[in-house]
Amino acid sequence: MKRIVGLAATLTVALSLAAPAPASTHAFASGSPTSLDFYPTRTRWAGRPHTTSPLTYNGGAVEPAPAVYISWWGPEWATGFSTGGYTSTQAISYTTDFFNNVGGSSWENITSQYCQGVATGTINCGSSGTHIQNLTGQLQGTWNDMTAVPSKPTQSDIASAAQRLMQHVGYSANATYFVFTPSGKSMRGFTTSWCAWHSVTSSSGGSLAYAYMPYQPDAGSACGANFVNSTNNSYGNGYFDGFSVVGGHEYAEAETDPRPSAGSYAWTDSGGNEIGDKCAWSSSSTDITLGSHSYAVQPLWSNANSGCVTS
Repeated sequence: MKRIVGLAATLTVALSLAAPAPASTHAFASGSPTSLDFYPTRTRWAGRPHTTSPLTYNGGAVEPAPAVYISWWGPEWATGFSTGGYTSTQAISYTTDFFNNVGGSSWENITSQYCQGVATGTINCGSSGTHIQNLTGQLQGTWNDMTAVPSKPTQSDIASAAQRLMQHVGYSANATYFVFTPSGKSMRGFTTSWCAWHSVTSSSGGSLAYAYMPYQPDAGSACGANFVNSTNNSYGNGYFDGFSVVGGHEYAEAETDPRPSAGSYAWTDSGGNEIGDKCAWSSSSTDITLGSHSYAVQPLWSNANSGCVTS
């Protein structure tokens, strides 16, 4: 993801999508303590080469026992809405089933080669350090936050929603707190520049890793609709492909680089790319079976394989 900082940077840099700066020269807005990593739309990504340099360890923490909490922010999720012939209830089911079953999968196992507690510059952890575990049942809780969503929520609004989620479910340094907004209500830049992002904010428990997922079908093919499955089925495969392609991208990056801020990076390559960036919108994206359903995912970068893999 292109790394930017704060809302002002989000609204300016997100429009340019210049090539990522080297990890050693990340720019941070004056007075802003956190950064924001976003997943460009397919249109914005088009023509950008996938880098082949390995991920290296930068000294920051990973999520050794990864967990997910989801906030369905807004009363719209409770009252229900429909888009494209599918309901919000179906969107919730598709997404929660994906996160509930991704732990223990061969796709999720790609992240287990990465660790913390080794020397800066490490490429292969081997048996050293504390590795990310491929645990089952990583979805630890969901909550419908009935707070009204602004028509154009800001980064600060979304961080506050993540903090409310944390206050409701409890704090974990291993968790990524996902905030989903309903159809028609998203932060500026969604659909035209980016599809989702992850970041870090402060909380009463400590540094809080969180991710923002607007309603992906609102962006159509720009954010993954029918990216893997060209036709739609009753479960939502095709129409909801973006929820698992983009959601999986964000989650894998949060596991391996949960606090993307100055001095806290974990695994990035020499250009500042994370595990998902290096394989973004790859033609090797495919369906994987999780539980009783299949889900579209993109490959993730594997140092062990020196390339993008799905298992």
